[in-house]
Amino acid sequence: MFELLATDPASKARRGRLTTAHGVIETPIFMPVGTQGSVKAVSPRELREMNAQIILGNTYHLFVRPGMHVMRHFEGLHNFMNWQGPILTDSGGFQVFSLAKLRKITEEGVHFQNHLDGAPCFIGPETAMDIQATLGSDIAMAFDECPPYPCEYDYAAKSLELTLRWAQRCRDWALARDAAGQPRGAVFGIVQGATFAELRRMSAEALVAMEFDGYAIGGVSVGEPEPEMMAAVENAEPFLPANKARYAMGLGTPPQMLEMIARGVDMFDCVLPTRIARNGAAFTALGTLNLKNSPYIMDKGPIEEGCTCPACREFSRGYLRHLVKSEEILGLRLISLHNLHFYLNLMACARKAIEEGTFERFRREFVAQYKVWQPET
Repeated sequence: MFELLATDPASKARRGRLTTAHGVIETPIFMPVGTQGSVKAVSPRELREMNAQIILGNTYHLFVRPGMHVMRHFEGLHNFMNWQGPILTDSGGFQVFSLAKLRKITEEGVHFQNHLDGAPCFIGPETAMDIQATLGSDIAMAFDECPPYPCEYDYAAKSLELTLRWAQRCRDWALARDAAGQPRGAVFGIVQGATFAELRRMSAEALVAMEFDGYAIGGVSVGEPEPEMMAAVENAEPFLPANKARYAMGLGTPPQMLEMIARGVDMFDCVLPTRIARNGAAFTALGTLNLKNSPYIMDKGPIEEGCTCPACREFSRGYLRHLVKSEEILGLRLISLHNLHFYLNLMACARKAIEEGTFERFRREFVAQYKVWQPET
């Protein structure tokens, strides 16, 4: 399923290829987030045109709405949203623990009231895997508990023990499907352990012993300082096999992704490209531009010189600022297209740099010139 094609001589960066039932994924890769079966403000056709290789959907949200009866009727998420490329689905664990109004954690799973109407629901390891099978996920995530930041060691350790028992049940589900000759996507285990190096190592080693198809590093980008985020990856990566894909969940800014690639991570997802676009912010190689700012009123240039996205090919910063300030939907759509194009192109540049043995220089130069968000002026 995963083929390691090249490594960077000056870092742990990897160039790989991940094969799924709906297509081949060249890594490192960024996955646009389509939580509810839609990447916000962007159509599947537009995603294909910008060479998005894989998108992400969410088990919890699609389970709550529109529901599995709808997914079965449409024969899965690919047909439902007219996206025939690979799809990775989050198990729903993070949303159950962050969005549910009331919840009760048991050995069996989690009983909760959903965030829409408070109706009682249940998701456990087998339920999460069944839902993802109904969605037709190419990559399904094991059901886990994502501990909050900060949390005490005892809480993190107890949570990890439960997550590992749930992971084994997800793996048993996959083995049972295989034995019965039933199709399934790949199943990735999720490394947890909060900010504790010992727990991260323990989690990684236990999951590798279960022989998952790939491994994710979870519980990052949940409010912790960036050094803690990097440490979570550094504390897990040495114990993950080289011949399996590695996925850092919910990350991140462009510099963060390059830093994670340098630490041996292959896959990323993040809502930032479309989320900040809705606030008038655009990513560039020099950092984020707040297009609401007054200096752009008369600016005839594109968001970024040399960019080939639709926004940069056809429109000026001045026009985009006007759209954003006027709350015109076209503005957030165009900036969303630019931001996703930027993220996907950054990964393409990272892949090329790894192949050429120049990734460390590419990473260092990009991070050095990148500036963070500009407040509105």
